[in-house]
Amino acid sequence: MADNNSKNENDGSKRSLIFSYGTLKRGLQNNYLLQELIDRNDAVYLGSCLTHIPYPLVIGPYGLAYIVNFPGNGHRVKGELYSVSARGLARLDELEATSRGHYERLPIRVVRCPEETTEPDPTVNDDDVVEADAYYAHRSFGEALWDKNHRQGLREYSEKEARLYVRPEDRPNASRTIVDDIWLFISSSETHQ
Repeated sequence: MADNNSKNENDGSKRSLIFSYGTLKRGLQNNYLLQELIDRNDAVYLGSCLTHIPYPLVIGPYGLAYIVNFPGNGHRVKGELYSVSARGLARLDELEATSRGHYERLPIRVVRCPEETTEPDPTVNDDDVVEADAYYAHRSFGEALWDKNHRQGLREYSEKEARLYVRPEDRPNASRTIVDDIWLFISSSETHQ
C-alpha cells in the first residue's frame, strides 16, 4: 500500500492517506465531499480498515464522531482509508475546522480489513500496518469529551449513530462556534452513548 508521501502518477501532486471514521464514511452525511473529491481525481477510496491499536471513539454534540487521542483506550475503530491530494486535504481540513480548533489532523496507524470485519485479525503483522492521518477531537476538549462519555467508546460510527447527526444549517444558535457547543455539551447532563 502507498505511504503518506506517494505521488499521483497522473498529476505529480503529493497524496496523503486519510482514515475516515465518522460522517465522511460512505453512505453517511458528509461523504458527499469525498465523492466530489473522487470525481475530480483528488481522492481515491482504498478500502475498509481498523486502527492498529484501540482509541476512544465517542459521540459529541449534533451526533458528531470524535476519536480522542488516548491510544490504548477504547476499541480498535473501524473506518475507511482514502488517498487524498493536497487540494483535497485542504477541503477536508476546512470541513473539519482544523484552523478553528474543532478537529486536529494527526498521525494514526491502521490495518486494512474486509468490509464486514469489526474485530481485529489476529494474523496481522507489522508489515500490514499503514501510516495515515485522522481527524481527532482537538486536544483542548478531547479528554473532557472522553470523560463526558464515561470513558466508554464505540467500535464504529454506523448508520445508527449517524441518525443523531444535525447539519450545520439546522443547529441552533448559529452565532456560537462548534467548540462553544462542545463545551456546552460537555457541561450538560446529555450523553449519546
